[in-house]
Amino acid sequence: MKLRLQPIGSDLDLSAEEQARNRASVAALDAALDEKRAVVRAGWGPEKVHRKGKLTTWERIGRLVDAGSPVHSVGSLVNWGRDFAGSQRQAPGAGVVTAFCRVEGRWVMVIANDNTVASGAWWPLTPEKIERAQQMALRLRLPVIYLVDCSGLFLPEQARSFPGLTGAGHIFKKNAELAAAGVPQVAGVFGDCIAGGGYMPLISDRVYMTEQAYMVIAGAALIKGAKSLSLTSLDIGGPEVHVHQSACADVRVPDDPTCLAHIRAEIARLPSSGADFYRHGVEAVPPMLDPDEAAALLPADHRQVYDMRQLLGRLVDASLFHEVLADVGPEVITGLARVGGLWMGFAANNPESTPHPEGRGHRPGGILYRDGIAKLAAFSRACNDDGVPLVWLQDIAGFDIGVEAEAQGLLGYGSSLIYSNSTNQVPMFTVLVRKASGAGYYAMAGLPYEPVLQLATPLSRLAVMEGRTLAIAAYNTKLDDDFNIDPRFDADERAAIRQGMERTAARIEADMDPVAAAARMDTDELVKLSELRPWLVVLAEMAWQATGYRRTKNPRIWSVHDLERLARGRLAQIQVEAPPPAAEIPAPEPGLVAIVSPMEGSFWSRPAPSEPAFVQEGAALAADARVALIEVMKTFTPIRAGSAGHFVQWAVADGDGVSPGQVIGWLRP
Repeated sequence: MKLRLQPIGSDLDLSAEEQARNRASVAALDAALDEKRAVVRAGWGPEKVHRKGKLTTWERIGRLVDAGSPVHSVGSLVNWGRDFAGSQRQAPGAGVVTAFCRVEGRWVMVIANDNTVASGAWWPLTPEKIERAQQMALRLRLPVIYLVDCSGLFLPEQARSFPGLTGAGHIFKKNAELAAAGVPQVAGVFGDCIAGGGYMPLISDRVYMTEQAYMVIAGAALIKGAKSLSLTSLDIGGPEVHVHQSACADVRVPDDPTCLAHIRAEIARLPSSGADFYRHGVEAVPPMLDPDEAAALLPADHRQVYDMRQLLGRLVDASLFHEVLADVGPEVITGLARVGGLWMGFAANNPESTPHPEGRGHRPGGILYRDGIAKLAAFSRACNDDGVPLVWLQDIAGFDIGVEAEAQGLLGYGSSLIYSNSTNQVPMFTVLVRKASGAGYYAMAGLPYEPVLQLATPLSRLAVMEGRTLAIAAYNTKLDDDFNIDPRFDADERAAIRQGMERTAARIEADMDPVAAAARMDTDELVKLSELRPWLVVLAEMAWQATGYRRTKNPRIWSVHDLERLARGRLAQIQVEAPPPAAEIPAPEPGLVAIVSPMEGSFWSRPAPSEPAFVQEGAALAADARVALIEVMKTFTPIRAGSAGHFVQWAVADGDGVSPGQVIGWLRP
């Protein structure tokens, strides 16, 4: 059995003005990200390292990786903007580089102390960043290369990096777990390796030391103070000691370039990648639709919707996709496609409105309803059963709420999805395209559910709820039924309440910033929209590189075939009610055509209170012209004119609640 791949996406139907506005918004965010990346890459500068006759960490990585191969960093912005007691400088990237790199044709995880930042010291969150990289390598069975040049803990902040569950000592536990799973580890020791820095390479399968390197439990200065001995650290734990006496290291090499060449040779001895085998004779091809157009697709205003299929068409090979269960739960998209010639599953939120399954108009997108949740759980289990790596594309406002949601048992269906994602063994990767809100973020394999990797874009917003919504909840007792400040308060009290709500909303907005999330390690890496396709290609190759450690099936016997066959039989029996007729509201004059609301929500005739209305009286409109918005859970779905004509007037006011099929305005045909 073969999957029928169909084209997904098309030329963008947005106006040139909309595309330009979206591109400008994304370009500004990308430029800000580039500036931060440059600061992290520079560290504290190369001068001190070069004076010692050593290479900087990034120079070492440049010599280690295959020529022309990209370096995909993870955790780049950890500790961004954070000050530390005892240091007049910040610690870019937490003083360590963790990155997916290609060495001798194989993908590896490189963990390298940044020797320009306090001689590679471990700061708060440095251990957690290293451990996260080790966990990624363990999940994918990628060889790990340690480039060790570490002066130990940054002692003024030791209480925040030494004792806890994921403190510095947990690095060595991860070393052991990797070894127990048979994951190759190779270490190069290039300089200071004191205390924990000395322990870090020891469990590796192969340890190289340069002539400038030493590994010690305690440095010379501490020994002088404790035992009144006059020694150097090289005397105590240099290559003469650890290669020729203690056997804690294997090979002694003269300098950095020689050490890196030996490490490359070690990786070349390992099995090659299985990715070509799992391509089943298919060549990797780029998308037919330009991936760079993703910047024009996503709206500058996060409340506006877009077509997720257009984004998928710019991520997958040849813009071809096999959608699974397309007629069930259309608020989510599930399907299979090749990325770099390799099969990957995709589970994505659909931000656009979709028909209500019982014929009651439309429902807003970006929300999880019963059928969509069940569909996600079934698809997730099928991918796990078939061994197909799974990508989650999040743009979610949360679970549905209200009487219907509770009566339908969304808590139970959501728990089934969470169970599936918590117990899957197949590699899963999560991308926060834009919104990642509430329990929906959890259900769609958010970071707490341990995907191998979670990427976020500069447009992403990670929080339980939006700032304005949270401010309303916090000040609810001081607001009226329309969420305006209660008129019982005097002018000074009203001003104080307003300022408090604005401060609360602003604080939440700052917390939702994706840079802040990356700095806290609430997401693994911040990437540009234009980088999503290259990242997915790398993830696919890494997911299929190692062989023999997880279940895989030939595509002919995938469980997804059975799932689709059973679903088709079931769908043929379902009878959907006809949509209700439009509410009968007298037209202001004969012969007018009604504009009808497609769903329940709040009506808005303008994009924002301070901006002009979408249409003015007498304006000529095409049938697909955007004329208004319906707001549900802070998501705005556009209302189209529906037929060509001239706009007459609205039948409702901004902020009014409307229902499916309700007449909200008129056109003169």
